Amino acid sequence: MTGGPVPDPTGGAPADGPVARLAGLVGALRAHGFGIGTGETVDAGLALEAVGFADRGLMREALAATLLHGERQRPVFDRVFDLYFPATVTGDGTGRGGTGRQGDGDAGGDGGDLAGLRARIAEALAAGDTALLDRLAAEAVAGFGGYGAGPGTDGWSSHQTLSRLRPETLLARVRTARTAAGQDPAFTDRLLDDEIRRAIEGFRERVRTEARRRVAELRGREEVARRAVAGTPDRVDFLLAGREQLDELRRTVRPLARKLATRLAARRRRAARGEIDLRRTLRGSLSTGGVPVRPVLRRRRPGRPELVLLCDVSGSVAGFAQFTMALVQALRDGFGRVRVFAFVNRVDEVTDLLAPGAVDPAGLGERILAEARLTGWHGQSDYGAALDEFVERYADALGPRTVVFVLGDARTNRADPRPESLRLIADRARRVHWLNPEQPALWGTGDSVAPLYAELVDMRPCRNARQLGELIGRLLPV
Repeated sequence: MTGGPVPDPTGGAPADGPVARLAGLVGALRAHGFGIGTGETVDAGLALEAVGFADRGLMREALAATLLHGERQRPVFDRVFDLYFPATVTGDGTGRGGTGRQGDGDAGGDGGDLAGLRARIAEALAAGDTALLDRLAAEAVAGFGGYGAGPGTDGWSSHQTLSRLRPETLLARVRTARTAAGQDPAFTDRLLDDEIRRAIEGFRERVRTEARRRVAELRGREEVARRAVAGTPDRVDFLLAGREQLDELRRTVRPLARKLATRLAARRRRAARGEIDLRRTLRGSLSTGGVPVRPVLRRRRPGRPELVLLCDVSGSVAGFAQFTMALVQALRDGFGRVRVFAFVNRVDEVTDLLAPGAVDPAGLGERILAEARLTGWHGQSDYGAALDEFVERYADALGPRTVVFVLGDARTNRADPRPESLRLIADRARRVHWLNPEQPALWGTGDSVAPLYAELVDMRPCRNARQLGELIGRLLPV
């Protein structure tokens, strides 16, 4: 930032001033995969200098406008921003800023008055007083969130705080208070309840933010930003993603498919020009003294590649398989034929279930399990039996133009892996890629036979949507 020194609104030392905090914020966002360059960082500094530090909301919007590339990055940005530029809230007269640490009796004093605190939270929710809710969140964490055996505290837990407070049980009390005050006369009961639930969830997030801020003072903002702030959905491990995160990922299928389609189209244009035919180029250079002035291209053979997906839809890998199936199906126009097969311990073709408009992506997994025959006498995955059945029933899906993608963790539940079936698939297809959602350190542990299969086909780790997009864009045939 230019234009002379900028005062530190927190009163901290220069090493903890606004420039250092901005640099830390940018570094933490980069660690979460945000593409922030030097120019954008300079713009953010100039924006801070222009808006000042009096209005924290204006600071937040100025930094978001200069550093973010999409609305999906905003939740992560907000949580990291709260660590590096925390709110200044006065509770019992001892304010809390971005530096320094509160004493044991700050922001609320008596940690035992649980009923009184819950009553004040209900009143603040009914009144919609956001400033008071901030102070009450700080008081709640100070009174009920500390843990450890030290003279002060070893840490702060939002989970412990919320377990004691149980703010979700305040809905009826808040509704009664609003009704008594004559608020929201135009709302039906259901709309009013939805609004109160959103307000309660907002208070829960305030508690989480306060707990993260206090832990950051103990352990450092960088560590908390890296470990305690959930990343964007495209960086969440498929095997660890919850229902909400998977739903968010499904909403990204179409935008990601358009991006990949553009990338594949560019690869096809380059491939259509053909590769240099070295022998014919050197022969033609004899007329120019051995200088290859006119390169001769070997034209690409016509014909569109075919794609086969063989997907394990059992257990925790189901979300990974469903997301990949929907993504590849959205790209089907670029291939001569796309066929999709699902399995647990039996294989069935589910291509028709993924036809455009056939089913909402959110209900894809349920429909596949309901309509396809994927299990025999037990419900556990059996890769050996599934590969055998695929070769026996669907060998016609393989050919010299076919690229096969196998999706799964290669955990056989101690059944015979039958690698000879996978070797037969590799021999008949043009190429076979195996995308494994487990980290390579776990391959070969327990009932995993990933190392055995990796000797036969190209196996790559694919743990989140970002990796999947990169791999699909690089490995799909053109």
